[in-house]
Amino acid sequence: MLEIRQLKKMYGRTAAVDGLDMNVREGALYGFVGPNGAGKTTTIKILTGLLLPDGGSVVIGGEDAVAAPRKVVEKIGYVPDFFGVYDNLKVSEYMELFAACYGLYGLNARRRIMDLLGQAGLEEKEDYYVDGLSRGMKQRLCLARALIHNPPILIMDEPTAGLDPGTRYEFKEILKDLREQEKTVVISSHILSELSEICTDIGIVEQGKMVLEGTMEEILEQINVQSPLLISVYRNREKALDILRSHPYVETITIRQNDIMAGFTGDGEDEALLLQQLLDAGVMICGFMRERGNLESVFMQITSRDEGRVLIREN
Repeated sequence: MLEIRQLKKMYGRTAAVDGLDMNVREGALYGFVGPNGAGKTTTIKILTGLLLPDGGSVVIGGEDAVAAPRKVVEKIGYVPDFFGVYDNLKVSEYMELFAACYGLYGLNARRRIMDLLGQAGLEEKEDYYVDGLSRGMKQRLCLARALIHNPPILIMDEPTAGLDPGTRYEFKEILKDLREQEKTVVISSHILSELSEICTDIGIVEQGKMVLEGTMEEILEQINVQSPLLISVYRNREKALDILRSHPYVETITIRQNDIMAGFTGDGEDEALLLQQLLDAGVMICGFMRERGNLESVFMQITSRDEGRVLIREN
């Protein structure tokens, strides 16, 4: 549905996007994440035709987004991270304005507008002025507007930023409904816990490059592998530390109360061999397992700019 290859965008001598590759399959709810300055918003602006790239290709729904931007616009609904200035319009007038932009008038436009306002929970607000809506209602109205032409792809840039927990929950429910309608959704957000709950696919970008991409199942599998080993030692902790310091797969060692956390890069067989080595050395182990990982932990590991092997850290 959406394919990016070697995308590049320069601002002066700074590469905002530097050879980015990205694949979004049809019907996916794709979480696009990365630290500030990673290139997320620049990429989204290129996808929506607001910026031209300096290199690479963008194909959306089979159309070249760079060569034929007008054809692509009809395939995309865009929800930016801020609401446009239309405060002097009523909600119904706001929706009618954008319906007209896509050639929708009269009864067909009215039906479409009321369906979308109902989906966004704004059916009772059609005669309210936009200026009188809360931030959360404005975001839902922006979403309804983006869907006015029934696009197959919805692109959202930080849609829940600044919203209270209750409104964020309502927004997530709307996204789930869109997924059931088989819309393809690309959503940029820094609230990783929310993305892990609703997304089918994740792409993590760092310094303008894609560093990890896949389905949520694939990402979670990698999270489990990359999470540290949590070793509870009953006796001979110093001996355990000596073994861990010299082990080729141990990258970091953190002492947390009575436990040892080891950044371990080996697989399941390597874990078993390490456990056997500790037991053979007389270390009494009362707990040995991978710490439960999450999207936040793998994000911090991947986007960390710290380098080098840290063998002991007290926590």
